[in-house]
Amino acid sequence: MNKYELMFIVKPDMEEAQIQKVAEDLKKVLTDNKAKIVEEKAMGQRELAYEIKKFKTGYYFLYVVESETAAIEEFDRVVKINENLLRHLIVKVED
Repeated sequence: MNKYELMFIVKPDMEEAQIQKVAEDLKKVLTDNKAKIVEEKAMGQRELAYEIKKFKTGYYFLYVVESETAAIEEFDRVVKINENLLRHLIVKVED
């Protein structure tokens, strides 16, 4: 099993419940693919370094997971087609 840090930014123009649902749906994608979530952080609304799709802020989320590559590939696929996300980043953590 490899360890990964997954960060994604949700659009700020949605209601709080919708933002949490997006995060929960992405968490479900990981758990359905046998990924173990070690840590999760909702970092709240923050200002972006630069404007993305005409947004100056976004809701940041960070998941630290232990998983095989298949779960990460599925997460990446789902994130790319999700219109509620501004950006995402997947980093493999080396021990």
